[in-house]
Amino acid sequence: MTRRAASADTRGTDDGSGAVRRLAPHARRFLARRSGVLVRLALWSLAETGQAFLVGHGVARAVDQGFLAGDTRQGLLWLTVALVAVLLGAPVIRGVFAELAGLTEPLRDGLVRHAVDRSLGPAAAGGPGGTDRAAVSRLTNQVEIARDSFAGLVLTLRSFVFTAAGALLGLLSLHPSLLVVVLPPLSLGLGLFLVTLRPMAAAQRRALAADEALGDHAARSRAALRDLTACGTGPAAARRGAELIEDAAAAARVLAGWAAVRTAALGVAGHLPVLALLLAVPWLRGRGVTAGALLGAFTCLVQSLLPALHTLMTALGAAGSRLLVVLDRIIGPERPEPRPERTRAAEAERAGGLGGVRAPAATRTEPALAAAPRPAPGAGGGAVTARATDAIPGPGDDAPDLGGRPADRARTAAVELRSVTLSYGVRAEPVLDSLDLCVAPGEHLAVVGPSGIGKSTLTRLVAGTLAPSGGEVRVDGREVTGRPPAELAALRVLVPQEAYVFSGTLSDNLTYLRPGASRADLDAAVDALGLWPLVERLGGLDAPVRPAELSHGERQLVALTRAWVSPAPLLLLDEATCHLDPAAEARAEEALARRPGTLLVVAHRLSSAVRADRVLVLDGTDAVCGTHDEVLDRSPLYRDLTGHWQGGPARRR
Repeated sequence: MTRRAASADTRGTDDGSGAVRRLAPHARRFLARRSGVLVRLALWSLAETGQAFLVGHGVARAVDQGFLAGDTRQGLLWLTVALVAVLLGAPVIRGVFAELAGLTEPLRDGLVRHAVDRSLGPAAAGGPGGTDRAAVSRLTNQVEIARDSFAGLVLTLRSFVFTAAGALLGLLSLHPSLLVVVLPPLSLGLGLFLVTLRPMAAAQRRALAADEALGDHAARSRAALRDLTACGTGPAAARRGAELIEDAAAAARVLAGWAAVRTAALGVAGHLPVLALLLAVPWLRGRGVTAGALLGAFTCLVQSLLPALHTLMTALGAAGSRLLVVLDRIIGPERPEPRPERTRAAEAERAGGLGGVRAPAATRTEPALAAAPRPAPGAGGGAVTARATDAIPGPGDDAPDLGGRPADRARTAAVELRSVTLSYGVRAEPVLDSLDLCVAPGEHLAVVGPSGIGKSTLTRLVAGTLAPSGGEVRVDGREVTGRPPAELAALRVLVPQEAYVFSGTLSDNLTYLRPGASRADLDAAVDALGLWPLVERLGGLDAPVRPAELSHGERQLVALTRAWVSPAPLLLLDEATCHLDPAAEARAEEALARRPGTLLVVAHRLSSAVRADRVLVLDGTDAVCGTHDEVLDRSPLYRDLTGHWQGGPARRR
């Protein structure tokens, strides 16, 4: 069980009294700010009191003073009074529902704001991987449960209080002895029902905790599908999912058991008063209770009091316990949980329940490779420690400090990794182990490797959205780890596979990273990337853009054009052309390569690697860097990938 699920399960054993104490101040403040709505609800509900009183009283008078006295006209008149009282219930209910919205909608809005704040706060503070996936359940399922449960509880509680008051006043007005017969079984059934509320609340809390744990596991597994496959932890994740499903089913069975007990209590409260009244008829007649009073008492019970009681008990047992549990989970004290920085493979480790199992070294770079000697100047690429150009010093050279002092721009690497190590967990094999890499300004580097090997992780490291476990990552001579987002945005642009396009004009989308771009700059970018067909279809650069109406390829072209316009000297494309056809992909990459600056591309097709100045191949036990021909000769994995891309075996040169 994850820490989150264990913590939720611990709270699930609470009987509800702690939740009541925690929520009471919030409830008082919420209701105090809406006293006007409560007053109007009470005024509408007073009509229900009169209705319950008149129905029983009218029937009793119709029998005693009308039909039994031989005055049919008087009897029909009193029945008409009872009928009018019933018909007046319709406008009363309409007025009640109109006022109810003044309570339920502010509650829903407040819960949504609180759930969003609780989710975004830790995410913003914790950096990458710090999101709370249980927030999805709070924002959707749990907020709607709270809204519907609160509305039902207000309706039924209000109806019971005012209806019971009218019905009991009616019984008292008919004959005090009627209360002596009706109140004891009524109180007994209600008391038995109240006994079940706390265990019912605990069962409901456990069911919600199981639902959150299952949703959290499903979200983590979905986000880590690639790594689950690469690391071979799919079966472990499936077993963990099966355990959570069984936990949820067990919690549902317990909840159903308490629901059965509640139903039995409903039967006692709903039927014993009528049965007691029937058995007590001889005794009541002996005390002077008339036939009309008995019939009126039965009418009060069957038409008003018992239905209101049944509805109240149903609402308290179901809606009330759900409301208490859900509100406590949304606005109660936040459960502390350590949030180590995670990447997608870390999500795979957690989703698969690896615990102390070490991830396979499928994506580890050998330390021996990082320590390998660099080729001599002019020898071209080679291992990832090789110089990108003769002017770029390797990690072992007597290089000047690149971290803040003015340096010769010609000798500053566009991208430099110095002994970078990245592990997805304390006991996991490193994905990158002491990796050194230099990319020269203006160079075009393609990164290739099997799915899940860590190509996207490398781009995140360079972009500064993921911190390495050890070593340094520098862009334009400046270390990126820990830099503010504004400084990172000035250094690089990361275009992911799922392109981001927002609602607004096309010009707004293209100038998002460079608000001061001129129309000439935009025209040049649109021409370079081949975006004119989309511009013309939309109606010009100032035409509105609706992202849902664009294809995946069109969205990628918009994002790539935005990157071309950006002033950042480094472009990182993480399979950002996967939805383009080969011709459009070639045009886009060639345009971005001609743009002043450096281009690092996670290759989606072989042609991307062939177009690049150098190719970096990430393998399970090796990493090779060089030109296309050099890497084809030195890397068996690259030869295999080339054969896969070309649809046949690659020929070794």
